[in-house]
Amino acid sequence: MLEIEAQMIASLKQLALKSSACYETTARTEWSKMWPGQIVLASSQIFWTTEVEAAIRDGELDLYIQKQQQQIEDIVLMVRLPLKEQERITLKALVVIDVHARDVVQRLIDLQISNIADFEWSSQLRYYWEEKDTLMVKMVTAQIPYAYEYLGNSPRLVITQLTDRCYRTLLGAKYLHYGGAPEGPAGTGKTESVKDLAKAIAVQCVVFNCSDGLDYLAMAKFFKGLAATGAWCCFDEFNRIDLEVLSVIAQ
Repeated sequence: MLEIEAQMIASLKQLALKSSACYETTARTEWSKMWPGQIVLASSQIFWTTEVEAAIRDGELDLYIQKQQQQIEDIVLMVRLPLKEQERITLKALVVIDVHARDVVQRLIDLQISNIADFEWSSQLRYYWEEKDTLMVKMVTAQIPYAYEYLGNSPRLVITQLTDRCYRTLLGAKYLHYGGAPEGPAGTGKTESVKDLAKAIAVQCVVFNCSDGLDYLAMAKFFKGLAATGAWCCFDEFNRIDLEVLSVIAQ
């Protein structure tokens, strides 16, 4: 089992390297159809991070946002053409990410950011190729290695400023080996935000709906499985669990 997982990680990593090498020599519209959806989103984010930092250093954010707008318009034109179902799913997710990326750059322009160390930029989800071909995802002080879990070609959540704040808290907690506990009214996107952050850093996320019938033995099995696989688990309706069981979990 571990050997299969290692092969999967190596395969996805190789694809990410190849797609990144291909990105600069191929039109982005064609490039986005050549690679798996998960790889397209990750590689696109790597180049976005690099290009935004170069634009901040050179004081050319105004020019860069025009390039971004053109990229979005090119993808929108593609979506109107006949496409395979999987290509359409990839492009839908890419548009969602691209629109948020453009909004981030617009905010940097509005605040006249001229230093890549500024909090407004460092608080964004950024992707970097580092030494030994390690893909790192960074946000404020958190630095998380991209996990290369195969997640398939799936849609992505529309990212708002509130989503960004949620990501900052959860990634900071993950970096410090803590858990996170999003709280709020029903239907506001707590579970979806956790699932989308897991997609962003390529970690498997298992969602489990808790009930008062859950005892400490069942929770122990859960934690054993999570420790063995390295997956995340989102315990929905966590407050339904009996206090006696919650106290055992806390310990």
